[in-house]
Amino acid sequence: MKLSQFKFNFNESLIAKHPTDVRHDSKLMVLNRATGKIEHKKFNDILNYFDDRDVFITNNTKVFPARLYGSKEKTGAKIEVFLLRELNKEMKLWDVLVDPARKIRVGNKLYFGDDTLVAEVVDNTTSRGRTIRFLFDGSDEELWKLIDKLGEMPIPKYMGRAVEKNDRDRFQTIFAKNIGAVSPPAAGLHFTKELMMRLEIKGAEFTEVTLHNGLGAFRPVEVEDLTKHKMDSEFYDIPAETSKLVNRALDEKKKIVAVGSSVMRAIESSVSSTNRLNVTSGWTDKFIFPEYDFRIANCMITNFHTPESTLLMMNAAFAGYDLLMEAYEEAVKKKYRFLTYGDAMLII
Repeated sequence: MKLSQFKFNFNESLIAKHPTDVRHDSKLMVLNRATGKIEHKKFNDILNYFDDRDVFITNNTKVFPARLYGSKEKTGAKIEVFLLRELNKEMKLWDVLVDPARKIRVGNKLYFGDDTLVAEVVDNTTSRGRTIRFLFDGSDEELWKLIDKLGEMPIPKYMGRAVEKNDRDRFQTIFAKNIGAVSPPAAGLHFTKELMMRLEIKGAEFTEVTLHNGLGAFRPVEVEDLTKHKMDSEFYDIPAETSKLVNRALDEKKKIVAVGSSVMRAIESSVSSTNRLNVTSGWTDKFIFPEYDFRIANCMITNFHTPESTLLMMNAAFAGYDLLMEAYEEAVKKKYRFLTYGDAMLII
């Protein structure tokens, strides 16, 4: 398929700048692939679609305060450093984005807090990308604590507002435990412990994978021919207990729900030759777009995404292109909220 096939009328006023007061009170659009039916519900109505021994796969990655504000040595110029990922634990090397990029060169020292954290720029990677080394004598755990103290939650700039106290909690799922993401698995943001408990009472089961969301899924696609687009690599891990539970559900022909595109990418990156889920730990740059044969999940929960985005393309591959584009037309008409803090879609 071509990039231009993923355009639709979109108004930026539909972007959610704040979360709903209660996570499970967001709206839910339900797409039935078999019938083509589109329903409009609340997220906690998801209870009505699942039953005994159906399996939800969630992403337990944890967002860290990745945005640091500091100053440049000698000039004292104010700078922003966005931590993307740790490259080398022992050497304290990080892949980052810097702003303003033109002022930050190899060899510059950058100061954060009351100069309690210092970094040196060691390489240029892209126009805004740099590799930095933290000049820090403490342990890795102590460095993470300092980043947690000095950093700001990396809410996207498209929200057009300052970070608020509430974002520390709400820009994180209730499943979050493995630190490493700069963006939350948005589909998981709608779950509350209460809703999870009610699903478990019905017999549904929850299991976890890890995929540390970077910014790659949000980068613009700049080629018309989608086969030429390259995704950033992200670390993922599928533990033995998840593999066992999911494969049992496959054998029993139960519903298996990928809670978000990050989960879908992880499980589709680890499929055996017999269409079973492998135990895996590694990196994936998998890019899913129509036509694609999904082997593990038969249901998916996702948020609403912008035109021409890789996330929209994955949803179209799963729901079917025509049904998904019809659903998006309806979502715009009915003023569904888009992106990270927005509303949800269930594809069954």
